[in-house]
Amino acid sequence: MLNIVLFGPPGAGKGTQSQNLIQQYQLVHLSTGDILRGEISNGTPLGLEAKKLMDEGLLVPDEVVIGMISNKLDQNKGAKGFIFDGFPRTVAQAEALDQLLVSKNEAISGMVALEVEEEELQKRLLLRGKDSGRADDQNPEIIKKRVLEYTTKTAPVANFYRSQGKFHSVNGIGSIEQIFSDIKSVVDKL
Repeated sequence: MLNIVLFGPPGAGKGTQSQNLIQQYQLVHLSTGDILRGEISNGTPLGLEAKKLMDEGLLVPDEVVIGMISNKLDQNKGAKGFIFDGFPRTVAQAEALDQLLVSKNEAISGMVALEVEEEELQKRLLLRGKDSGRADDQNPEIIKKRVLEYTTKTAPVANFYRSQGKFHSVNGIGSIEQIFSDIKSVVDKL
């Protein structure tokens, strides 16, 4: 089974490239945001717990998110693999994900990290904000905060996978097709 963590800062192109990966390799897309919304709308016990916390303005704890991912893995037992998008965001989450996968006789095949310089991210996000109307993509100060948050809290996850020999860096600047070609070169070796 092919299990990929697609990684990179906000605006690196993860959404676009995850769709390409899903089509090319018939992977199941595991977006924690989508899973969370699905569990809540289905009224599952984990969804109800998450909704209660979110209604109080609290973050959903890692155990709840891992439980939701476990449910999604169980619902897709015949899958060729999964693409983890937006998760793990911390080393603790990466460790919990590894433990979950081991319990299911699976593992992360590799992390593909889209590398994009901050100046380019700023341009892309401002453009996306103009096109999509997303408020968090229209304010340069908020964008800087999001990139800083990624750099300080999420970027260390790369070292977690690097220490396992699973980290693969791809230049995230260029045409969508060229970037995807570079990603395929990495994935085909996993």
